[in-house]
Amino acid sequence: MSFFENKVVWITGASSGIGMELAFNLASQGSSIILSARKQESLNDCLLKMKNHDKHLVLPLDLEHAEDFDEKVALVLEKYGRIDFLILSGGISQRAEVCETALVIDRKIMEVNYFGNVALTKAVLPVMIEQQSGHFVVISSIAGKFGFFLRSAYSASKHALHGFYESLMLENEKHNIGVTMVCPGKINTNISVNALNASGDIHGIMDHNQATGMSAEECAQKILKAVTKGKKEILIGNKEIYAVYIKRFFPRFFWKMIKKQSAT
Repeated sequence: MSFFENKVVWITGASSGIGMELAFNLASQGSSIILSARKQESLNDCLLKMKNHDKHLVLPLDLEHAEDFDEKVALVLEKYGRIDFLILSGGISQRAEVCETALVIDRKIMEVNYFGNVALTKAVLPVMIEQQSGHFVVISSIAGKFGFFLRSAYSASKHALHGFYESLMLENEKHNIGVTMVCPGKINTNISVNALNASGDIHGIMDHNQATGMSAEECAQKILKAVTKGKKEILIGNKEIYAVYIKRFFPRFFWKMIKKQSAT
């Protein structure tokens, strides 16, 4: 029996990339999936490709607008009666220098990547406390472990997630609620294509780092393996993830090394 069989799993950012691959994988393992992202048409396309698509629910959601999150939680409970996993994969990246970026763009990125995730978590957490079980899977980034070129607001939003969810984990262990922080490095998704530039427009370019990165399918497999093992944090990628350890143990060398890396 699969670890995820008969579990109710809510995934944000489910219409593409890592979120979509997680949905495909979990559906094949017998989970019931709530597919959330902004675009219903893309979610419908994803649903049609999933195993046992009649078990799943398309529930459009915009992380920038939290006012209807309680209503959406109620819809999930009406259909399934519980929420076993909330996978927070939705978000937006950045490709712009600090000096060029208007504050409104910093606020937008923080609203989506941090406050949107926090708001949905706060709407779901009482459900998990009542059922005395649950697990949050939070897609952070290697940029949540150190800052990098062109990603000031993105990196800040990911750093903030670690502080929030590590605190949540400590407070709610008594309720049998777990947290897995996921820090992907270079993954072959459209994250760079959809990133915001200094004026808030779409970057529109597939960066070399993404084009040559690990597949989203392999990344999803590693995430689910980490969750089954109860890991609190996992770094996923190729050699770029070693930068985290280099910063920790050899900080002077890290700062010499990192400024030579390509921003894209």
